[in-house]
Amino acid sequence: MQSVFDILMLLLGVARTFIFIHFIMSWLISFEVLNVRQPFVGQVWYTLQRILEPIYGPIRRVLPDLGGIDLSPIVALLGIEVIRIVLINNIGLLY
Repeated sequence: MQSVFDILMLLLGVARTFIFIHFIMSWLISFEVLNVRQPFVGQVWYTLQRILEPIYGPIRRVLPDLGGIDLSPIVALLGIEVIRIVLINNIGLLY
């Protein structure tokens, strides 16, 4: 069961890393530091959007419309952290 716990923690870490990269890229794109018309940047950007949209979509439907501010990455990171804390505190139940 330790391996199941390690795999779950790895998946949470990967999801958290993808959200951070997507968040930073969105700021760099909005300030025109990065250009999505560049092949590599566009490919990374659209791939991350496709991966993270199933996470962001339900959160965006629940959150109120705040104009141009998207809080779904912050809520997703909080949710991942809550899941991580619950898994760590209940690791004894997996054995």
